[in-house]
Amino acid sequence: MAYLPSLPPLRTAISLAVCGWALPALASTASDTTTTRQSPPPLEEVTIIGDRQASREIAGSGALIDSLQIRDELATDINQLLKTVPGTYIREEDGYGLRPNIGIRGATAERSAKITLMEDGVLIAPAPYAAPEAYYFPTLARMQAVEVLKGASQLRYGPQTTGGVVNLVSTPHPEDAGGRLQFVYGQDHQTDILASYGAQLGAFGFNLETAQRYNEGFKSIDRSDQDTGYRIEDYVAKLSWQGERHALKLKTQYSDETSDETYLGLTDRDFVENPDRRYGMSAPDQMSNEHKALSVTWDWQLGAELAVATTVYRNEFHRDWFKLSKGDDLVAAANEGDTHAQAVLDGEQDVFGLSYKHNNRRYVSEGVQTNLDWVWGEHTFALGARYHEDEVDRFQPTERYDQINSELIPMGVVEPNSSNNRVQAAEALSFWATDAWQISDALRLDLALRHERVKTEETRFDDVGRQNIAATRDNDLSIWLPGVAAFYEINDDWSLLAGIHRGFSPLGGSARAWEKPETSINYEFGARYDGRVFVEVIGFYSDFSNKGESCSNAYPCSNGATSGTFITGEAVVAGVEVQVGHVFETGQITWPLSVSYTHSMAEARDDAADSGVLDGDTLASVPKNSLSLRLGAQVGSRWDSYAVVKYVDEMCVEIGCNREASNFAQTESFFVVDVGTRYAVTDAISAFVKVENAFDERAIVSRQPDGARPNKPLTAMLGVEWIF
Repeated sequence: MAYLPSLPPLRTAISLAVCGWALPALASTASDTTTTRQSPPPLEEVTIIGDRQASREIAGSGALIDSLQIRDELATDINQLLKTVPGTYIREEDGYGLRPNIGIRGATAERSAKITLMEDGVLIAPAPYAAPEAYYFPTLARMQAVEVLKGASQLRYGPQTTGGVVNLVSTPHPEDAGGRLQFVYGQDHQTDILASYGAQLGAFGFNLETAQRYNEGFKSIDRSDQDTGYRIEDYVAKLSWQGERHALKLKTQYSDETSDETYLGLTDRDFVENPDRRYGMSAPDQMSNEHKALSVTWDWQLGAELAVATTVYRNEFHRDWFKLSKGDDLVAAANEGDTHAQAVLDGEQDVFGLSYKHNNRRYVSEGVQTNLDWVWGEHTFALGARYHEDEVDRFQPTERYDQINSELIPMGVVEPNSSNNRVQAAEALSFWATDAWQISDALRLDLALRHERVKTEETRFDDVGRQNIAATRDNDLSIWLPGVAAFYEINDDWSLLAGIHRGFSPLGGSARAWEKPETSINYEFGARYDGRVFVEVIGFYSDFSNKGESCSNAYPCSNGATSGTFITGEAVVAGVEVQVGHVFETGQITWPLSVSYTHSMAEARDDAADSGVLDGDTLASVPKNSLSLRLGAQVGSRWDSYAVVKYVDEMCVEIGCNREASNFAQTESFFVVDVGTRYAVTDAISAFVKVENAFDERAIVSRQPDGARPNKPLTAMLGVEWIF
């Protein structure tokens, strides 16, 4: 880890926290409507909302996807699950959600870099400050809940504070000895196994869990019988001790993945003929990665209304995505009618000097966070701090291939240049203070203030041994982020909410000294009806002073850059979110129904000479309309079925596509229907069937990276689950 000046080293911060430094942390088990904690402290997984009822009492907007929905839908793809949450923007890529692209409100979706991602309250992006693009994402099948928090309440978390927070809640410690075994088999030889077992032995508890996933993929490679799927192994172990006033919890996790995935998409003509085709030159492409995580949490109940929670954490992630470089040039040329480029893609034209880069990167993310929860009269305070360091080390050589007579012939290795031989590091010290002030029985005011001090540096080397420095960059940022939200209960059924807060998105490790981060002022106002029917309507408006795009090889910025940030200037993202939920009953059948809808407008404001962006240009990765409808049917106590309809409008691939005459600047609108049914054979054993994309609707859901990419085709699977 490259240490930067002016901030205390990690070991000092840990010592301060362990000695009882009473400043608050993210690791509190309380929701935003914290209640008095009783002794001994509960050993729960860390949540930011709590339960579904708490999500309806936030002075802002939030959503909870609970264990029943995850279990009923056999959810393995976070993209599909979050489509049921209003205000989220999803751009699919590989059909499996292995590397999701999640956006929330004004935070666009490129590799989920503009939202705060957490597991059990701990940051999980490989390098949340230096390189926030989420090339790692936890195995969804081992989660018991997914929480989404938007509005001013998210200031307690961060670092990204414009759009929202996604917190994944892992399998909790069981109260009694027991476990779960689930087996799923489906098309393309999909084989998923999920197994867990845990027990509480006096003051000590443990839980062991593994997820094993295998799939041969739904795409086929020209002139090859090679698979296009993945193999994933994920292991989690938890140990806990609970005393009268203290509790300790240790969590460790290990996973590795090998997926035969590529950046190379298709031309539009080839997509129409066969969306599941892959060009032969993508055959060598493969992602391999390994993730290790360790965290220790200490809960200390100081009194009936005062508690401190402290977490020390470390995440390590290594990945090497070996893949064809500059495939987008060939696809773009072929789309414009270049017959030579099309012949190269088809393998009918010899070509020399194809570059296949090892996108080889090592990440470290570590820190300590501590939080004080204090209930004092009508006030519920949370005071907290986090010291965090992260780093990404890129060493990315390139292999050369010639394509001769439709075959790829290796021709040697080219050592990396300075752009592919660099280290980026960040140090961040964060403080936050929140107060949920119950002014009266009807009115609660939530006050929040966050401060971020972020220092980044980048060092580029011009030799393999890293003896000679080619260039350096650094950036030093200090920013205050205030916010306020109000929740007013008109009566038992009706309530109003409103909020305003300052949003912030770090620039990343390649920022230059003079560059400023993306900032915004974000507003929301809405109403809830929670009577016989649940209805929520919330309007949001995000006013950006300097909107930015996060550049990567996977999602080049609108100016073509593949690293750093492209500042596009002033912008506005506004819209309305609608949720409706109700449970109908007809005879012996119960029909739960939920609908979520988002309408968005995202465009640049004022001409920006530096970026070339013009007033009125549509921003990338924000669909105008998205809709989900979920209908279930419960027959007695043993048989549950459901159908989920999801629709997403077309999206711009890059900013200003409304000025483009080209047909290649947008994705396509599409809808899919997933259906499933589960039958409880006994109280402990159940069987289920699921069909994804039941009507086999296909569309260009992304044009990045490197060409048109499809959603998953009709896919059927069946399984069995044993709870013991």
